[in-house]
Amino acid sequence: MILERLEVGPFGTNCYLVACPDTREAVIIDPGAEGNLIIRRCQDKGLQVKCIINTHGHIDHVGANEDLRSHFKVPVFVHEADLALYRSPKAGMALAMGSKEVKPPGKTFREGDVLHFSSLNIRVMETPGHTPGGVTLDINGTLFSGDTLFAGSIGRTDMPGGSYRQIIESIKKRILPYADETRVFPGHGPPTTVGEERKFNPFLT
Repeated sequence: MILERLEVGPFGTNCYLVACPDTREAVIIDPGAEGNLIIRRCQDKGLQVKCIINTHGHIDHVGANEDLRSHFKVPVFVHEADLALYRSPKAGMALAMGSKEVKPPGKTFREGDVLHFSSLNIRVMETPGHTPGGVTLDINGTLFSGDTLFAGSIGRTDMPGGSYRQIIESIKKRILPYADETRVFPGHGPPTTVGEERKFNPFLT
């Protein structure tokens, strides 16, 4: 599996390019900003982008959606419970980046849905708490946790739709059952593993 992390935008959001090494079919996860940079990197690597996936609806994860959707002519996916964040500048944090409204994605998914692109099998796991529709993606056994779980921390729960109880429950029910060696790529900061978070994350002990 081809995996590249790009840190984009003023909030240092992790945008991931994930692709099949044989066909170069790829998905873009959380293009928060700097659409031209993301496009150039996909072109440099010869990737055939098939879709864009938002782990949740905050502006720092969706800000370049339209640039990429327009360029690659591909659908954008998000959990249906986060659609309201795209229409609310306050709830979706768009005001923090000088925007008023972000066009909602055209496709939604929910718990258990699976997207297939060549050798990529992308399973959607609902992990609410940071936002009502926050998801973690299992791509061939590697986890992309958005703003649910970070290395040594968890996502904020003090914004509209957030819930501390929910985010802890989401992590314990959906992420911690994975094997210790499972890699986790969060929405901000460095990658980690399930084992590291199980042992050392102060919010989970």
